[in-house]
Amino acid sequence: MRNRIRQKTREILSQYDFIVTPSTPGTAFEFGKNSEDPIKMYLEDIFTVQANIVGCPAISVPNGTHSNGLPIGLQIMGRDFEEGHLLNLANQI
Repeated sequence: MRNRIRQKTREILSQYDFIVTPSTPGTAFEFGKNSEDPIKMYLEDIFTVQANIVGCPAISVPNGTHSNGLPIGLQIMGRDFEEGHLLNLANQI
C-alpha cells in the first residue's frame, strides 16, 4: 500500500509543483482538551501521514485564525530534493 501511495503522490507532483492540504482536520484545540483521548490525538495528525509514508518534504505553516479564535494550519508537500522551493512558498504564505 505504501508503494501505491508513493506512486500516486509522485504522479501528482509530476504535474503540479506542490500538494496543499490542511495540516489537521480542524483548528487547533485548547491546551489539554484532547490529551485524555489518544485516538482523537492520533487523528489530529491524519493529514500529515501522507508525506511521512512517501518520504516527500513537507511543511506546515500558520494560515490564519478560525472564527473560534484558534489557529488553522496549512500543509505543503513538495518534490524530493526541492526543499528550497517548498521553503520559499512557505515563506510567501
